Formats: sequence, C-alpha cells, structure tokens
Amino acid sequence: MAKSPLDRLASLGEEVLGKASQNPAAHKLLHGAMQLKDRVDDLSKRVRGLEQMEKRLNQIEKRLAKLESASRTKPRASSKKTTAARKTTAAKKTSSQT
Repeated sequence: MAKSPLDRLASLGEEVLGKASQNPAAHKLLHGAMQLKDRVDDLSKRVRGLEQMEKRLNQIEKRLAKLESASRTKPRASSKKTTAARKTTAAKKTSSQT
C-alpha cells in the first residue's frame, strides 16, 4: 500500500526532528530559546510589580497634596509670633578700614 503525501510529510518531519535533537548546535539554540523565554517571563513579572508600585506612589502623592493644602488653609495653633524683632549687629568693613 502506498503512503499518502501527508503520511510522507509526517514521517519526514519526525526524521528531521530526531536528527535536530541530536545536533549540538540545534540543542544549544533550543536551550538558549528556553532561557530567553524564562527571562522574559521574569521581566514581565517585574514590570507588573513596578506598575503596581507606580499606582501606589500616585495615591500617596495625592494624599500628600491634600494634606499640604489642608495645612495651608488652617492656622497653626502651636506657632507663636514674637513681637520683638531680633537685632543683628554685624560690623561691615569699608574700604577705608582695611
């Protein structure tokens, strides 16, 4: 019984895959591709973590802005103003004194 073209192609593909798995260069290429996949997965996890951190930072900045604006509108009860001005006596040198 004659094989159909599809059967021939399937057996040829299996043969090619068998030979490729024994080839050191193909094995090295496959190993490198698997490492690249793992690194990309790790990087995507880190990027997702950075996005969450950025959202939290934006929330904190908004809260800080509210607190700063609230503290500007309310007068501080604990701060005391002094009525006497401080006097500083700094001796200035003139060109005739040198």
